[in-house]
Amino acid sequence: MTLNLQCVDATRGSTEVLQQLRDKLSPQGDVVSPRGRALTEEVFGQALTPVQVVDRICDDVRRDGTPALLRYSASLDKADLSADQLRVPAADLAAAHAGADPELLNSIRRIAENIRQFQTAILHRDVTITPQPGVTLTQRYLPLRRVGVCVPGGAAAYPSTVLMTVVPAQVAGVDEIVVVAPPTKFGSYNTDMLATCHELGVTEVYRCGGAQAVAAMAYGCDALPAVDKIVGPGNLFVALAKKNVYGTVDIDSFAGPSEVIVIADQTARADYVAADLLAQAEHSPGSAILITWHAPLIEAVKVELEKQVAMLQRSELTVDALESFGALILVRDQDHACELTDQFAPEHLNIETEDPHAMIAKIRNAGATFLGHHTPVALGDYAAGPSHVLPTGGTCTWAAGLSCNSFLRSGSVTEFDPAALNQIAPDVVRLAEKEGLTAHARSVTIRQ
Repeated sequence: MTLNLQCVDATRGSTEVLQQLRDKLSPQGDVVSPRGRALTEEVFGQALTPVQVVDRICDDVRRDGTPALLRYSASLDKADLSADQLRVPAADLAAAHAGADPELLNSIRRIAENIRQFQTAILHRDVTITPQPGVTLTQRYLPLRRVGVCVPGGAAAYPSTVLMTVVPAQVAGVDEIVVVAPPTKFGSYNTDMLATCHELGVTEVYRCGGAQAVAAMAYGCDALPAVDKIVGPGNLFVALAKKNVYGTVDIDSFAGPSEVIVIADQTARADYVAADLLAQAEHSPGSAILITWHAPLIEAVKVELEKQVAMLQRSELTVDALESFGALILVRDQDHACELTDQFAPEHLNIETEDPHAMIAKIRNAGATFLGHHTPVALGDYAAGPSHVLPTGGTCTWAAGLSCNSFLRSGSVTEFDPAALNQIAPDVVRLAEKEGLTAHARSVTIRQ
């Protein structure tokens, strides 16, 4: 198989390809499959942009509630469901668990423990200080009451996403966890996904997906009560819907198409690098970029990509992703590689070099980083402990990956005794009067 893959010589400063890829994959992008475009025209009777589609769906679900949710499930997912069929029955969850591969359940338990250990270690705890006698200042952290989890289910099943979202929420102490997944064989009808929910103790699972499920969780309806925060990955429509409802509820980040940059040098194995690029490209859409200053590696990786992609179950989709969103880039040196990586701000960064620690010290922007020749991104995708729900589209310049702390709400608690109040009062009164807020000042002086 011959790949039509972009090979870029950036040693002379030609880096437009990175900006072009970033524009395609950003939350404002237009990465939609031909099938998705055709479906849009079929449902809405006209060609709409993804933003227009999501705006219309969210408005309809906010206004009409459950009927709109069911209508879009029927038209977009071809699922003819009634309101009482949206929630997966407890018996179905139990049956999926009872019929699951015992070895799969053992893996789920081991992975859940890995996640639990890491998330527990990083969980924020209340902090109290007494800066002076009579003053107590506390920053406390409280779990959210009810959160919603988006689990994809269009082209593949993702029990791993259940683990990477639900376990951190449980570590945080969230009372109610809602899982939504498309009404497909890879989504809410997938027994492995349902068995994982049951194993983790999730009892609310709904057969709905896409922008309509996001809107239903945000605004609430008869069939699906509203949540306080929505997390989890999805396609462009899910990412845009989360952006649309932000402010009504909280969200984790704009988790759109998957991305990886592999930085590699002369110590890297071409077959390893190719395998790591293919692992993200097979999400399709998914961006897979190699950056190296070792010129022979470019051709060696290209050969390996062509060899390995032919062996994949999703080879056709993976080729589409590689040719649309992939690149092999030759740079001047290590510093140039770090500069371009920071510019792209990838979701995943895999550093396969002689001294990966020296490289990561120079890089600020990456959602999750994997160091060394024996740490493929797949370890983080499935089992290591940090969540695989990460900011994409360049948003890791300001957004963080999902963790247990994403499910906490922080607030301060302040307490002064009379002596401490009297000591600080002049400063408070002086500033309040300068601002013309005399009621503020009086609320202090009345106590003196």
